[in-house]
Amino acid sequence: MSHAHCIMHVPFEGPGCVEEYLLEKDYSLTFTRIYEKVTFPEVDDVDFLLIMGGPMSVYDEDEYPWLREEKDFIRAVINAGKKVLGICLGSQLIAEVLGAKVYPNAVKEIGWFPVTKTESGKTSALIADFPVTSEVFHWHGDTYDLPAGCAHLFISNECCHQAFEYQGRVVGLQFHLETVPELLEAMIENGLHEMNVGGKCVQTVTEIKQNYLLSLKTNCLMNSLLDKLIKTNN
Repeated sequence: MSHAHCIMHVPFEGPGCVEEYLLEKDYSLTFTRIYEKVTFPEVDDVDFLLIMGGPMSVYDEDEYPWLREEKDFIRAVINAGKKVLGICLGSQLIAEVLGAKVYPNAVKEIGWFPVTKTESGKTSALIADFPVTSEVFHWHGDTYDLPAGCAHLFISNECCHQAFEYQGRVVGLQFHLETVPELLEAMIENGLHEMNVGGKCVQTVTEIKQNYLLSLKTNCLMNSLLDKLIKTNN
């Protein structure tokens, strides 16, 4: 049985549809819940690493000293040739580990907004089943430069680097394909203070909830990505 490990930074940003997918594929699944205890498994015991989001930033090491240990673990997993998927904060952690700079984006993106494939994205086998443009859920304020050696996959109107892949086995997504309605409810409940600030790319609670059914489409996209990422022999 293959083993997947999930890092959660806050209780309201869990793996969503990814957990169901992995269990259906007969993966064993374990968790590091940073908000409870900072412990990581042996790298050799991990076949697939999933890194979730959170409200903190990768450069907040003084406030969250566990970030250093987590980055070391992620680096070791990548260097060991394992498969890795990072979402939102998870993608930013991967980007920094691969040598890129992470910093605040010009605007926050919170809500349902389109992302479009780049030219390299159009040729990526990992997202071959994705349409050129997809409406996806965002909740992030940071962005990053494209790490060296990575393929740039998606762009949005307000954020250049929305997704990347490394060696066909490591993927970073700024946006959330994993969200199910229960997760969206939890994210809204715990993030109202960010939404109340407003901004041209911050939707209202009503606008977000009106599009809950889009999760069905984005979950299908996530499943397609996982199919190809997990099956790759890289």
